Amino acid sequence: MQQQQNTIWHDQASRLLFAELVNVFYARELPQLAQLSDQQQLQRRLKSLPYYVERAATHIVQGEVPLELDGFNGCWLAKQKAQPQPNLQANHDFFSQRAEVGLVVPILLSQYDNTSVRLDTIDQLRVSGEVHCNQYGWFYANGEPCADEDKGQVTLLKPAKPLMVAACCGHTWHYAKAAPPRRLALREMLLASAINWRQVQKTKLSRSAGIT
Repeated sequence: MQQQQNTIWHDQASRLLFAELVNVFYARELPQLAQLSDQQQLQRRLKSLPYYVERAATHIVQGEVPLELDGFNGCWLAKQKAQPQPNLQANHDFFSQRAEVGLVVPILLSQYDNTSVRLDTIDQLRVSGEVHCNQYGWFYANGEPCADEDKGQVTLLKPAKPLMVAACCGHTWHYAKAAPPRRLALREMLLASAINWRQVQKTKLSRSAGIT
């Protein structure tokens, strides 16, 4: 892999794509950072931003996500399917037996009349069966959130390739009908490269997204 990283930039098209993606990611992230009122948090985010921007662009240029890329907009493209529906029994069967720290998982997020699939990672497990995701918190093994205020809004789903594709492409649904896709945050772009695309229900042992 190190040799691949050293030689990939010998290709003119790869260098141009890398530069294009870096510009897109900066243009996407900086307006969000400008809204931060906490100066210390802003400084930390600005300090780490170049590292994560270059890392995300490198992973994309190396082709670690097997989807069609729109380099100009920094997003992936795939045909949108019907809005996914939670299967609590399938979730329980999977997470009670096969959940592991570091696994990239899909989260079904419902906000008012809009639904989307987001990416998160498992970072804690309890003996009693609960699963903790880095961004969205604690879930029971059946995928329902442990926090009462989140019930009906977020659901942890059993990993499946169609769900990962929907999350990576920013697919959204309005009243269960396809709506314009959303743009992924830099964190999700990095998580997409940490998916084990050959076996999405297992961790990618060779590399982790490293986002907290």
